[in-house]
Amino acid sequence: MTWRDSKIRVWPGQVMSEADQYSRERRQMVQEQLIARGIKNPRVIDAMLSVPRHLFVPDEYRDMAYGDGPLPIGEGQTISQPYIVALMTQLVMLKGGEKVLEIGTGSGYQSAVLAQIAREVHSIERHAELADSARERFKALGIDNIYVFVGDGSQGFPDEAPFDAILGTAAAPEVPPQLPGQLADGGRLVLPVGGQGGQTLERIRRVGDHWDREPIAPVAFVPLRGKYGWAESDWGE
Repeated sequence: MTWRDSKIRVWPGQVMSEADQYSRERRQMVQEQLIARGIKNPRVIDAMLSVPRHLFVPDEYRDMAYGDGPLPIGEGQTISQPYIVALMTQLVMLKGGEKVLEIGTGSGYQSAVLAQIAREVHSIERHAELADSARERFKALGIDNIYVFVGDGSQGFPDEAPFDAILGTAAAPEVPPQLPGQLADGGRLVLPVGGQGGQTLERIRRVGDHWDREPIAPVAFVPLRGKYGWAESDWGE
């Protein structure tokens, strides 16, 4: 997967390469959708500027890649709204050097953003096709610190625990009981919790054997499937 260099006419007498056009749209996205809404962490801003979101969406949606909303990616899944990706990344409070677990690889966009800051990202996806596509994108972009696995993300990844941060990109009916215990001391878990009518983005911080839980914002995500997620019969896709 490569950036094409076809020409896009901006105004009479001037042309802009497609790569430059996407770069301009990405800067505008960061300024108008993220910074204007309170995303302040410079690491998050730099990561959002660095990752080419248009390469993580299907070709038919590429002209909407930097718009203010989610987009379908197949298998009943979506790539999240840019602001939500930035917000969740900011909430896990990465400083560099962390080991992160992501539940729900999807297109791989959130993984790629996390990987710009964290030392390594372990990502679990239940759809093998999406996992394979994400791996191909990471390889094409030269991102080599993301490890993608196919499995039940609602159970976390105990073989690789503890994690400095855990981020869930699908809504669970309740916080899966396995996840808080997979945090390192001082670690943060960010996850949407709720049902089809709407969810609340929550953050849990581990302090020793105590977990502080705080609601952050109302959100709308696809359901988390699995042992500690939603059953197919409970929430139609």
